[in-house]
Amino acid sequence: MDIKLYNTLTKKLEKFKPIKSGHIGMYNCGPTVYDHIHIGNLRAFLTADIIRRFFEYEGFEVRQVMNITDVGIGGNNDEGEDKIIKGLKREGKAISMESMKELGDFYTEQFKEDIAKLNIKIPHVLPKASEHIPEQIELIKILEKKGFIYTTSDGVYFDVSKDVHYGKLGGVGSERESRIEPNPMKKNPQDFALWKFNANLGFQSPWGQGFPGWHIECSAMSTKYLGSTFDIHTGGIDLASIHHNNEIAQSENICGCPLANYWLHNEFVNVVDNKMAKSEGNQITLKTLTGRSFSPLAYRYFLLLSHYRTPTNFTWEALEAAQNAFNKLKKFSDGLPKGGSVNNNYKDKFREKLDNDLNTPQALAVVWGLVKDKSISPEDKLATLFDFEQVLGLGLSSPHLTH
Repeated sequence: MDIKLYNTLTKKLEKFKPIKSGHIGMYNCGPTVYDHIHIGNLRAFLTADIIRRFFEYEGFEVRQVMNITDVGIGGNNDEGEDKIIKGLKREGKAISMESMKELGDFYTEQFKEDIAKLNIKIPHVLPKASEHIPEQIELIKILEKKGFIYTTSDGVYFDVSKDVHYGKLGGVGSERESRIEPNPMKKNPQDFALWKFNANLGFQSPWGQGFPGWHIECSAMSTKYLGSTFDIHTGGIDLASIHHNNEIAQSENICGCPLANYWLHNEFVNVVDNKMAKSEGNQITLKTLTGRSFSPLAYRYFLLLSHYRTPTNFTWEALEAAQNAFNKLKKFSDGLPKGGSVNNNYKDKFREKLDNDLNTPQALAVVWGLVKDKSISPEDKLATLFDFEQVLGLGLSSPHLTH
């Protein structure tokens, strides 16, 4: 069966063709480690996990890289305050490089704990932006030689007018520009920072002391560990119009080649029809869920009930329904005897749903069809559920996970 993925770059469902047969290189935009991540953020990491698990299930060797942004101008607004510095101020810590490292290290560990609770596999490489400053500087030097940058009093910028293909992923226009604070020193409103100057903090560079822009960090880390062109790049849909367009612009003008062949973006988790965000004041963390006696794996089940490209509305009632269904499935599998074989008919149905752009809601429907099918022996049901578990990651075969 062919695997089909919706490519944001082409705006269509495409048959997946790896660069190297049997191998996948994938890069996932990771967290900015200045606070606890909310459950809306977790959808992006779960989406990446399902992609990795499914390709491994299909026999591919996957190399997954996810960045940790622990320094730099984080977020889609180059003119905003550095999120790491915001975190230091929030926690009453000194504004220093040492404090930045402490804050970043702490919330990196918190992030790892959260994804472990959701049974999300740890990426093969989890590089930190602060540990890849030389690589970022080298990329900016290449762009400088090629004439893509200019310097102002506050930083080094990429000149988007020099890139005739800028904005491949779409979403570039008045809506995007309205989200960026005006900077009269920019040649074009859409120009973005490669390096921002800071007289008091930061790293040394040929252009002055300061911090890298958020976008160059991802270009440096993705290409270092996956090569100039790799198979799949993922992230939340909010990253497509600015962050990912900027990644494409700088990376592809550096190498003269595509950055990634397939771009996959997940939609938002909404609360009362607003996307979940710290700026909206409606963020809910995994700790909030467990504090109300919900299992992290029940939240994983909740997310799997919606296709990754469909916005999903979070309510406590919907989460409770998901937990009830999850508990029912876990109790059912726990009561089944071992010693059976995978039912290939159901396996084919399961694969067919996931082959079609990772349709997890339909894959779960196959699971429940199997549960209710009286013609399948209990032993074979368990073997088949454990087979599906390789992709779903619901902990059915892992008694050590918290349910």
